[in-house]
Amino acid sequence: MAHERAGTTAQPQDLIDVDALVAAYFDTAPDPDDPGQKVAFGTSGHRGTSLNGSFNENHIAAITQAIVDYRNGQGIGGPLFLGRDTHALSGPAQDTALEVLAANGVHVLIDSRDRFTPTPALSHAILAHNRGRTNPAHHADGVVITPSHNPPQDGGFKYNPPHGGPADSDATGWIAGRANEYLSGGLAGVNRVPLKAAKSAETTDGYDFLDRYVGDLGNVIDLNVIRSAGVRIGADPMGGASVDYWAAIGERHGLDLTVVNDAVDPRWSFMSLDWDGKIRMDCSSPYAMASLIARVEEGAGFDIATGNDADADRHGIVTPDAGLMNPNHFLSVAIDYLYRNRPDWPQSAGVGKTLVSSSMIDRVAASLGRELVEVPVGFKWFVPGLLDGTGVFGGEESAGASFVRFDGSPWSTDKDGILLCLLASEIQAVTGSSPSDHYRGLAAEFGSPSYARIDAPATREQKASLAKLSAADVTATELAGEGITAKLTEAPGNGAAIGGLKVTTENAWFAARPSGTEDVYKIYAESFRGDEHLAQVQAEAKALVDSVIG
Repeated sequence: MAHERAGTTAQPQDLIDVDALVAAYFDTAPDPDDPGQKVAFGTSGHRGTSLNGSFNENHIAAITQAIVDYRNGQGIGGPLFLGRDTHALSGPAQDTALEVLAANGVHVLIDSRDRFTPTPALSHAILAHNRGRTNPAHHADGVVITPSHNPPQDGGFKYNPPHGGPADSDATGWIAGRANEYLSGGLAGVNRVPLKAAKSAETTDGYDFLDRYVGDLGNVIDLNVIRSAGVRIGADPMGGASVDYWAAIGERHGLDLTVVNDAVDPRWSFMSLDWDGKIRMDCSSPYAMASLIARVEEGAGFDIATGNDADADRHGIVTPDAGLMNPNHFLSVAIDYLYRNRPDWPQSAGVGKTLVSSSMIDRVAASLGRELVEVPVGFKWFVPGLLDGTGVFGGEESAGASFVRFDGSPWSTDKDGILLCLLASEIQAVTGSSPSDHYRGLAAEFGSPSYARIDAPATREQKASLAKLSAADVTATELAGEGITAKLTEAPGNGAAIGGLKVTTENAWFAARPSGTEDVYKIYAESFRGDEHLAQVQAEAKALVDSVIG
């Protein structure tokens, strides 16, 4: 149930005290024996807040030294790209990281404008540097300092190795382990110089992320057709790192593009509250996107309106005829359009999706004659395909996706919310119809699924049991009146463990995964037989999972 103030503008009592937050970053020393204050890398790096000792100066110094050690062990000798988003803790964390990197003699490239760096721009920069270089001693990697769409009090620190995408669990596990050793040792072995010396070091240089990214967009999006069609675009950076990028895209490429809000405020005082009454820059949430949706409904005159989260790795698409599109709906439309309008993409390349994304994608892929490549949750699983051309598109149900250039070569190997927002305008320009209208066409052809995610309580032991399930543990043969067609604990696209269970029938499926941060497990479910059948699937899914995890 949504909070009573969800979708309404934040009030003074909702805002963080930035000075107190930053002071706690420097003043609070984490307890290395407290599990909640250790370094822990999730799917998007280490996240936390200075207010409870989970994201502080010591964490960043330790993680950065661990990344230096990892680079040395892997023989990575090229520059490290370092970028940050607009969260209040991102600036101090960048300074700390730079102090450690400079002390270790690492060649660091930071934004030459002293502004903000979207995650996709950092991924793009890594790939651009490494193109044609085969010697690891010359390879670049990067760090982007962001907690993505998380609330204003949070900080995040993410490592992208030379492939440009999110680091895999082997890398993050090693880095986290070494960082925690440094924390336990009182930071002994962590090299560091004062900030002034770090900024003036011979190894510290500037890099124009914005110019390189914006100038290259014509190789992945048909900007000419968007301009010629006169598509009217309203872009809302939502106070995030894309704020300078959208203005530059409009100006450089001559688009009819309005930046609807260019404010940057680390308190996000202009945001509408999310479903739970918190400030969260989730561009897939109708509550967080309420102001942009209202603007379109009130006749702002945009053909396409878009939103991005704080590091611009997620996309939100708003159309006059449908409002905010469900992320699964837009992914389905994007896939159908791209595979029909990119003639130079390899015909053998499959369609990448995470196993909790809509089965509408399965049906679209089949109609295109393309192999469906279903992988576990986490964008890192799409990186190999995006790099070598075997996977030209990868998308997640949480509004994250990327795809390759017109010629099939890599664009970014991390999620790119700016790219997907521009794709919505290309679809409008080329077809003359909105992406939401296209989805209605897909639903008329393949059926209209009902999709939802719910949480169910679970102890730590039950979550561990769920993560280690095998298909043989599930003895049920039916789900919501249909015969079970598959019981999966490994992703069919790459054989990787999914850390949970997925069960499918002809017209429905559910997937259950343990939460990494709460005492719950998540049940994703979908039915092509309507809302009532979806509710039946959810109820039986919970009963089935509870019966096998004890």
